[in-house]
Amino acid sequence: MGTPAETPRRITMTPAARRALAAAERLFYERGIHAVGVDLIAAEAGVTKKTLYDRFGSKDQIVVEYLADRDERWRAFLGERLDAAGPDPGERVLAVFDASRAWVPESSPKGCGMVNAHAEISDPAHPAHPIITGQKAWMLDLFTRLAAEIAPEGADSLARTLMLLHEGALVAHGLGVFPDAVAHAREQAAALLP
Repeated sequence: MGTPAETPRRITMTPAARRALAAAERLFYERGIHAVGVDLIAAEAGVTKKTLYDRFGSKDQIVVEYLADRDERWRAFLGERLDAAGPDPGERVLAVFDASRAWVPESSPKGCGMVNAHAEISDPAHPAHPIITGQKAWMLDLFTRLAAEIAPEGADSLARTLMLLHEGALVAHGLGVFPDAVAHAREQAAALLP
């Protein structure tokens, strides 16, 4: 196992790079990162393999861009729902679950993209690893901040429980363990709130 990677560099997107990234996002999520090669990404994007390497430099950088883009879209999506929920911290906690419930049918039908990516990229030295773990740390921090407004004395415990409910629901959804796992997790989260 390697040493933790630095925050990954990002590239400037050209139209060809955007097409390649869109193809990579779809392919990586549907088939898995290791199962998809740059030849397939190039063919799906209608660009040459040389263009891919000129724009991204490596497959690892395509993976970085895929996961960073996915993370940015999730944070923006969640941010809109948190803003709409208003100032009440309990409502904001439930808004996280509502956002996930709205996100999963279209953006995560096979489960959380970060969890799925981590199953393939567990080496901390991989340049995409900080994006994967960073998103989960960000989610725990969000739950901790919200929990501190609800139960200052037990914020860490409440935040960890909310995080486990949330992440467990995403995994259960991706595996199809039972219908509407996120809604069930939301009900359990609501029962924890005063």
